[in-house]
Amino acid sequence: MTSTKSATQFPIPSIVSRLNPLVRRLLALGMPMGPNVLMTVRGRKSGQPFSFPVAILEADGRQFLFSPFGEVNWVHNLRASGEAVIRRGRSNHRMTAVELTPEIAAPILEAGMEPVLGAPVFGSMIAGWYGLDRNSTTEDYLEAARQHPGFEMRDAAA
Repeated sequence: MTSTKSATQFPIPSIVSRLNPLVRRLLALGMPMGPNVLMTVRGRKSGQPFSFPVAILEADGRQFLFSPFGEVNWVHNLRASGEAVIRRGRSNHRMTAVELTPEIAAPILEAGMEPVLGAPVFGSMIAGWYGLDRNSTTEDYLEAARQHPGFEMRDAAA
């Protein structure tokens, strides 16, 4: 299912830009970092592999991925390739990606954001990237899902 409304790209906070190279190296070495994994996806133009730290949201035994900064390069590449390799710890998993419609993504985002909002300091910062807070309504989550592409990541071997 593909989103019918185009999302936009949001500015990436400087803390993310500064920490991403370190986080990428640590994840590549297999260091566990909570929901963070290293996603490698082929470039849509070059065909070369690119790796990005991303957070996987798990719900009902399924894995989801949302872009906190909207239409960034990895989103375009993942759409084009439809697959990625997820490195969790020292294991690599080939996954297929199915883009979610905002209507399907919104309740998943809401369920996934609940524990994030409870986290001190970083919780409100991460939720803020989506334009959300503790008082966000169902409509707010739907709007966030329209602006932040979401994908279900499925084991390619299944």
